[in-house]
Amino acid sequence: MKTICHTCMHHCSLEPGQRGLCRARKNEGGRIVCENYGKITSLALDAVEKKPLKLFYPGSRILSVGSYGCNLRCAFCQNHEISMSDFETAETVFISPQALAEKALACKDAGNIGVAFTYNEPLVGWEYIRDTGILVKQAGMKNVLVTNGTASVEVLEEILPLIDAMNIDLKGFHDSYYRELGGDLETVKEFILRAAAGCHVELTTLIVPGKNDTISEMEKEAEWIASVEEAVGKKIPLHVTRFFPRYHMMDKEATEVGKVYALAEAARKYLAYVFVGNC
Repeated sequence: MKTICHTCMHHCSLEPGQRGLCRARKNEGGRIVCENYGKITSLALDAVEKKPLKLFYPGSRILSVGSYGCNLRCAFCQNHEISMSDFETAETVFISPQALAEKALACKDAGNIGVAFTYNEPLVGWEYIRDTGILVKQAGMKNVLVTNGTASVEVLEEILPLIDAMNIDLKGFHDSYYRELGGDLETVKEFILRAAAGCHVELTTLIVPGKNDTISEMEKEAEWIASVEEAVGKKIPLHVTRFFPRYHMMDKEATEVGKVYALAEAARKYLAYVFVGNC
């Protein structure tokens, strides 16, 4: 009998033993389980600015952790080795929530402020974020989430009380572009609205030549972000970043630096904090 996964907008209907599009969730005996729970592919003590977060504890470091799996199919993914992996192909080490929280605390003397869930799409394994996040908070440290923002509101409500800051990818501002990536713009907008009301939020838009690089689209995006700010009384930072050839787009040229700066300048008509990245 099929069981529907409600973690994201895909609502995968899975036969027993079948995995979802994200490769991380599975139907086991009629119950959807998080198969990548605690299975870690990447662990590093990063500068918080690399998440990127510019206005959240600048100058500090954060223990960054990732697993495998993602519910989008971005042709330019820089972490495709893990985001497109699954239970059989990913090289993982099991780290329990308790062990990860203890590791974060042990790094405090090195400037660590907590744990960042990042590298792949963390919310395909949201249960691990919940369980680890509780322990990190109990240790007096911070939880950061780097996400594509395509999880359901129900999942967001589960973890939002534990999250201190997010960087959310807003990949563009056209429905057709999001469909090309396997996503849904309205889902991401709804996610951003709720997240911004509950924690510190910064947004990132990767500028891909010929896909989302027009001034008019950036102005529309920035205007919408500004309206979010007014709704929750916050000034949301936007990171406008340069594309480099990756994954299935190795045949493309990197975004012109001048184009990135021009788009950032267009966004500044509406937003107080606009940062340029990868230039």
